[in-house]
Amino acid sequence: MCRQPWHKRARVLSLGAALMMCASHALAEWPEALVGHGGPVKSVVLADDGARLLSTSFDYTALVWSKTDIHGKRAEPLRLTGHNAAVNDARFLPGNRAVSVSDDSDLIVWDLGTGQVLRRYRGRGEKVLSLDVSPDGRHVAVASWENEARVYDLEAPADEPHAVLGAHRGNVNAVVFSRGGASVLTASYDGGIRQFDLATGALEREIVNLGWGVNALKVLPDGGSLLFGVTDGKVGVLDIETGMEVKILPQHSRPILSLALSPDGKRAASGGGDGVIKVFDARTWELLEEFQNPYGPVWGLAFTANAESLFYVGLDDEIHLWQVAPRKPFETIDVEFPRRFQVSDTDDPGELQFARKCSVCHTLTPDGGNRAGPTLYGVFGRKAGTLAGYAYSKALLDADFIWDEKTISDLFDYGPDVVTPGSKMPIQRLKSVEDRDALVAFLKRATDPERVSETNGGTAR
Repeated sequence: MCRQPWHKRARVLSLGAALMMCASHALAEWPEALVGHGGPVKSVVLADDGARLLSTSFDYTALVWSKTDIHGKRAEPLRLTGHNAAVNDARFLPGNRAVSVSDDSDLIVWDLGTGQVLRRYRGRGEKVLSLDVSPDGRHVAVASWENEARVYDLEAPADEPHAVLGAHRGNVNAVVFSRGGASVLTASYDGGIRQFDLATGALEREIVNLGWGVNALKVLPDGGSLLFGVTDGKVGVLDIETGMEVKILPQHSRPILSLALSPDGKRAASGGGDGVIKVFDARTWELLEEFQNPYGPVWGLAFTANAESLFYVGLDDEIHLWQVAPRKPFETIDVEFPRRFQVSDTDDPGELQFARKCSVCHTLTPDGGNRAGPTLYGVFGRKAGTLAGYAYSKALLDADFIWDEKTISDLFDYGPDVVTPGSKMPIQRLKSVEDRDALVAFLKRATDPERVSETNGGTAR
């Protein structure tokens, strides 16, 4: 008999009805992993109808997954390409739209029918880690490392912020709207949780200062309480009116990086830098389940529509699904470990530098696909900005040089901000001549089409 939701076990079905429900339920399930991103995944959120998933990644993209289009682990998600750096967070909007924020500081509104950019709100240069959408879908608040939060009115003709929420003494890491939407609540590295008036942008008060940086916030269904997560691993519930910590939950050993609430508000979850996910009853705050991901931090969490499973993301290029109830026994996660950027057991210093500096963004083979950057296969002798199938920045499309030993060495000597100003490449420099020479020598060997062909038995694949 197939598994039914926790709260609907009492009703007995006929065999035929049960089998039909099992078949329908199986078709509706999300797979245990979703493969499509080309870099570590930063966030994940489920649409209100439970049929679409929105994820963001270090690969500069957001992906929209439709449950009806998934076959096994593979799907053809809608790819939203337009940011110039890692995309950190996103939300669905009314009208078949979505909104995302990035290390490039910008806020982008997307048309999910076409995948095109509807509107881009330029930031102030510092990364934006998270966002929230007001209950009516009209306003978007973003948490910026400019020591401020900003609120944008999506119906206003101007691209300037509706309000800039200052008074922070450190990076703003999280932002949420109050349950009614009249206030905006912020969490800062300075330890403060603050409340601002949406209409005017005025600071109403600092609700509490927790001493340690606050990384995550969720407004609970009662509208008067906040679930919060702190850099010292603390998770708790705060009374918004009094600022009192009414409940302290079992602590993580490393910073809290993500929080989630189930669609019905009855379950809550926390994810930490320690790789631990804890699931709570959001009414009694009893710890229901705990999951240890041995392969790294939990950057994002989202419950499925029935709250029986949790999507979680981190250093992997995949989105994973953990079955919470009935509790699935722990099985080793089918991921590559150590990851490509965690290589240490090599005698080749150039390979080590590639793993550390380049492998998150680039592959070396023609079938490796593009990540945040294009594959480097055959890069020597190639004109900059000319690999088919990769969405280059205008700076590289307009570049007039060839990639060779000197230009690649210069890239890591002076930095991409000097060699390819305006490109999407993050600043990566190697000050040591020996390190640069070793990296260039490794790249020349590893990306040579003739050598790759010989290694693969005469086929460049």
